[in-house]
Amino acid sequence: MNPDAIAKLQRPVGLPFRIGKIGHVGVYARDLERSARFYTEVLGFQVTDVIAPDGEVPGGAVFLRCATDHHAIALFQATAENKAGGSLHHIAMEVPTIDELVRVRDHLRQHQVQIDLEGRRGAGAQLVVEFRDPDGHRLEIYWNIDQIGSDGIARPAEQWKSVNSLAVALVDPVIGQDTTLHDPSLKH
Repeated sequence: MNPDAIAKLQRPVGLPFRIGKIGHVGVYARDLERSARFYTEVLGFQVTDVIAPDGEVPGGAVFLRCATDHHAIALFQATAENKAGGSLHHIAMEVPTIDELVRVRDHLRQHQVQIDLEGRRGAGAQLVVEFRDPDGHRLEIYWNIDQIGSDGIARPAEQWKSVNSLAVALVDPVIGQDTTLHDPSLKH
């Protein structure tokens, strides 16, 4: 490792998107209920959604929020392969526009980064591009995660519309999601 070389690394000029924030983190938990109790009763998070062990996510999942984003922490059932406390499920980063999400996907393709998923996830209904860093950590760049109002009500599961294509997600949005591209040339 060369600390001086690393310290000089810069964001490339002309990069076609900008990460707005770290959006949420997904971690593996040995006991989903115990972990959910810790995050709610000790740290004050609120449960937004729970996926049963036999549902969309193998082993189940719990989505927790501390503000209005659908989730800030996602708990996934630990397995022999993905141990609690030793494995990160994913790190998610937000971009501010749908156009930037399409540019992220195109940029990753240009750099021969294998994309694991592009489209829309279920809980949170955000549009995503998911891929891995050089060490195999799962990364998600997303746009437009559901916001939870003061009533605390999340989008019902029957409105989630999971899809494995940004093209499909653009033409078939969830209720209340405007997927109009500002730059029509990005539709390809």
